[in-house]
Amino acid sequence: MNTIYNPPHELRRSRGIAIGVGLIGILVWVIAAVVSGNARETFFQSYLVAFVFWTGISLGCLGWLMIQYLGGASWGVVIRRLLESGAHTLVLMMALFLPIAFLGLHSLYEWADLKAVAESQVLRHKSLYLNTAFFTVRTFIYFTIWLTLLYYLRRWSHQLDETGDPAFIQYAQNLSGPGFVFYGLAATFAGIDWIMSLDPEWFSTIFGLIMIAGQGVSSMAFIISVCMILSWREPMSHVLQPKHFHDLGKLLLALVMLWAYFSFSQLLIIWSGNLPEEIPWFLERFKGNWRYIGVGLILLYFFLPFMLLLSRDLKRNSRRLVIVAWIIILMRFVDLMWMIVPEFEHVHPVRVSGYFVYLAATIGIGGLWLGWFLWQLSQRALLPINDPQLKEALAAGGHH
Repeated sequence: MNTIYNPPHELRRSRGIAIGVGLIGILVWVIAAVVSGNARETFFQSYLVAFVFWTGISLGCLGWLMIQYLGGASWGVVIRRLLESGAHTLVLMMALFLPIAFLGLHSLYEWADLKAVAESQVLRHKSLYLNTAFFTVRTFIYFTIWLTLLYYLRRWSHQLDETGDPAFIQYAQNLSGPGFVFYGLAATFAGIDWIMSLDPEWFSTIFGLIMIAGQGVSSMAFIISVCMILSWREPMSHVLQPKHFHDLGKLLLALVMLWAYFSFSQLLIIWSGNLPEEIPWFLERFKGNWRYIGVGLILLYFFLPFMLLLSRDLKRNSRRLVIVAWIIILMRFVDLMWMIVPEFEHVHPVRVSGYFVYLAATIGIGGLWLGWFLWQLSQRALLPINDPQLKEALAAGGHH
């Protein structure tokens, strides 16, 4: 390993703090679920939100990893290690799916209840696809696809570090084209299975694209946050320059616009179609507190970031850019709450204080996720030292 780009020693300490915060979060989450009165349902419903949130950031990192190989741009070189470490957390998320698969399906999905299936013609009609065994197998197929792509991309990246042979970059580019298609298909069906099937009578043909755009937004916001923290210390303080943050800010702006476009398209098509199978999903989210949360999403997840990210000066200022990134990460969590939680309120209406358990779950799993991420990040040099584009990437930031 080239010692110039060794990870700073603080990463180990940060890892311990992240895991500690995660364990405290899990403790609070379990206590809050028990106090709620519907311990099992509340626990797994909040688990699902946290699971989808953090898996989304993992998947976004995998998607960006393939995009930076395909694009061949210098911004990709300086964040490649972060993307590899973020995508590697998919191993953890696959393990964290097991409690949902073997203990939680009956607390989450109507179609997992045989009695409900027997009473509903729609559920009987969809039971070939929506059943517990096939659902679990499908999810493991999705993770197998994602982890296979990651395995080869990381392996070739490691071999590039050791040998300096640019052929390994060509291998990664050749895989990333078809790989992104498989990644997108798996992410689409995962979104349909994990979220859309909560209401088995609702459907939307654009839902998978909304999920992928949301993953892209939240993961890029996360990467910007980590870059800013790394830029405070050697070795990255001499690497990450305003030009790099400007590039990442432009990507964040593009994904914010893409997410808004897909989300508005879904609303417009369903509203104008006025079909009784589709409208109720939105009606649930247009009443009570969810109506105000929806307005908040428009203002804080699209309008405010869009207006701020138009500024070139803001994108070049890492401290300002990271504030926008943090707002986006928070609103991604709110967006998933808005999509998922109303489906559970038919049975047990949730008080405002009840939403605290969702936050505790997300912080709990997030601590473990960040611990895994930081462990991976501390394993290798923070830059791909033998990448032929590294000099260009450093020069782009103002180095010669």
